[in-house]
Amino acid sequence: MSQHFHHDVLVIGSGAAGLTLALTLPEHLRIAVLSKGELANGSTFWAQGGVAAVLDDSDTIDSHVDDTLNAGGGLCREDAVRFTVEHSREAIQWLIDQGVPFTRDDEHDREDGGFEFHLTREGGHSHRRIIHAADATGAAIFNTLLERTRERSNVELLEQRVAIDLITERKLGREGQRCIGAYVLDRRSGEVDTHHARFVILATGGAAKVYLYTSNPDGACGDGIAMAWRAGCRVGNLEFNQFHPTCLYHPQAKSFLVTEALRGEGALLRLPNGERFMPRFDTREELAPRDIVARAIDHEMKRLGIDCVYLDISHKPSDFVKSHFPTVYQRCLEFGIDMTRQPIPVVPAAHYTCGGVVVDQAGRSDVPGLYAIGETSFTGLHGANRMASNSLLECFVYARSAAADIVAQLDQIKMPADLPSWDASQVTDSDEDVIIAHNWDELRRFMWDYVGIVRTTKRLQRAQHRVRLLLDEIDEFYSNYKVSRDLIELRNLAQVAELMILSAMERKESRGLHYTLDYPDMLPEAMDTILRPANADG
Repeated sequence: MSQHFHHDVLVIGSGAAGLTLALTLPEHLRIAVLSKGELANGSTFWAQGGVAAVLDDSDTIDSHVDDTLNAGGGLCREDAVRFTVEHSREAIQWLIDQGVPFTRDDEHDREDGGFEFHLTREGGHSHRRIIHAADATGAAIFNTLLERTRERSNVELLEQRVAIDLITERKLGREGQRCIGAYVLDRRSGEVDTHHARFVILATGGAAKVYLYTSNPDGACGDGIAMAWRAGCRVGNLEFNQFHPTCLYHPQAKSFLVTEALRGEGALLRLPNGERFMPRFDTREELAPRDIVARAIDHEMKRLGIDCVYLDISHKPSDFVKSHFPTVYQRCLEFGIDMTRQPIPVVPAAHYTCGGVVVDQAGRSDVPGLYAIGETSFTGLHGANRMASNSLLECFVYARSAAADIVAQLDQIKMPADLPSWDASQVTDSDEDVIIAHNWDELRRFMWDYVGIVRTTKRLQRAQHRVRLLLDEIDEFYSNYKVSRDLIELRNLAQVAELMILSAMERKESRGLHYTLDYPDMLPEAMDTILRPANADG
């Protein structure tokens, strides 16, 4: 039997943004945090880098703002950038107070009350401002926040729960547009439960799984973006997808990034015949910025019809490679690749979704009662190209801001009246899971080929034609069969793919991460791409 649950706050997503919001809210509220699979399945856990913040006395807010604006290709919203950076130090202090074991700086005497943690520097930053926990910052943050959350008796952590759709007053034919809950598949019981809530938060991460190759975990299906769109929210800048140039290419090697530090230490990119190609594309060769290296690899793969290129550091002494890159060395060995003696097969991989659900500085979407935070949202912070380590910072700053906004409204918003149960009377069990698997593969391949690192108008038109056929097929399937995680994710992924294609077709220029051969130049005026659903207000 399906069940009805009542929460003050329903948080869909259990990563950095979702857990921060749950921990920042008062302890008298009933809060539920949903996770599609096991709790540690999100992108936060796998983040290697760190969190960017103005922490050192020699650094300034203006400097961090300027660096971010420069990286964003003229499209960052300066008020969003300044808001995020101005709240960076307090967000980091909050994480330290929660007990996150950031790497300390033992080299300097800190009795003068200076900053006691080690800061590193990453691409685009003019100062050391990345606080980190060795090279596994995400895991350290996630594990600490999860521990704190489990200590809270008012927060329920619900695993194996897949949100299907948001419930709004408008959808039920009631007065108003407010979001008042969600229908959620309990994968253990197979039933669809009804979750009533005074406030709903989308913290579901990005949509990189729309591409054939991605560094993201399996759950990055754009669920929150698709659900918000169907509920009447605008989305922004979905044409900007950041690609990491080097992901291990192997049928069993899911989502393993080969760090940029290899190229920093002299690794060379080669074609299958051993020939280098980066010198033809940029004077900085292998050390050119990420987007340039990714475009060059993509160009060579399309030109030659090859599945991957090769990253070669075998010319360096074996001991040097093993001591500098123990994780990569071990991981490659698991797949029979000895990087001290042979090159590593690599492909670029979709890494970060810069656009998302349009929100304000409190994380509020266009639908009252519905918030979007973290990679699901479009705040204006990233512009046309995300700067390293600003994304985790965005999660903490906007989660805390949304929590404050919710607290300010608690007295006015009551629990919604009874919501109808999910209607599963007309559906049957499907024995056609092969269709879902085929559509999933087809979608990710044509998005990779046609809406990938390098685009053309013709490729985008082909992708648009295919995605519409897929959406029709998925809609028919969704109407007739019981929902499953695979079907829900495919439906969301296809919806977000269509939004990405439409956004890319609207941008008649090349800027930041959006590069099209038909419009190679940048327009003089930078404009956001905002899409509005047919059921939106105004």
